[in-house]
Amino acid sequence: MIRSFLAIELPKALLEKIGEVQGDLKSSHADVRWVSPQKIHLTLKFFGNIEEARIEPIIRAIEGSIHDTQIFSLGVKGMGVFPNWKNPRVIWMGLIDGKGILIPFQKQLEADLEKIGFEPERRAFQPHLTLGRVNSSRGKEELIRRMEGYREEEFANIGVERVILFKSDLRPTGPIYTLLREIKLGT
Repeated sequence: MIRSFLAIELPKALLEKIGEVQGDLKSSHADVRWVSPQKIHLTLKFFGNIEEARIEPIIRAIEGSIHDTQIFSLGVKGMGVFPNWKNPRVIWMGLIDGKGILIPFQKQLEADLEKIGFEPERRAFQPHLTLGRVNSSRGKEELIRRMEGYREEEFANIGVERVILFKSDLRPTGPIYTLLREIKLGT
């Protein structure tokens, strides 16, 4: 069994910017479990543990939709929290899809994967990049104050050219992600 997910990988320059922003937020000394910038990506579908034999059927199921989708861009803008600012549990950067491609694309992938037995996600897809998870209220006020400064900031524009099926090995030091397959858009 392998733990796996389908995602869009982020460019190195954006990951470096995320590291800088996290550094600023960390100085609040809030009780947050930060995601290492190198581990941040845009998840399109989380599979959980699957048999290795399912990799090829997954690729075959989604190839058509990926090839039919042209390369597109996303803006990385703003910062927010789930579920709300009074009780932040997840800290994130927002994604702006100016041409409205990402959400229909993700829904089509869900539909393709449902045909081969994968349950669609019940929650609506909310594109975001998770920066950290709040463990307690320690330092919360200072953290929120620092985050306020980024609520409208435009961090980057990124080109989406491929989708990657990753393997995720959970380790005590954090997950290790390994590229299993890559499918290029619009080819």
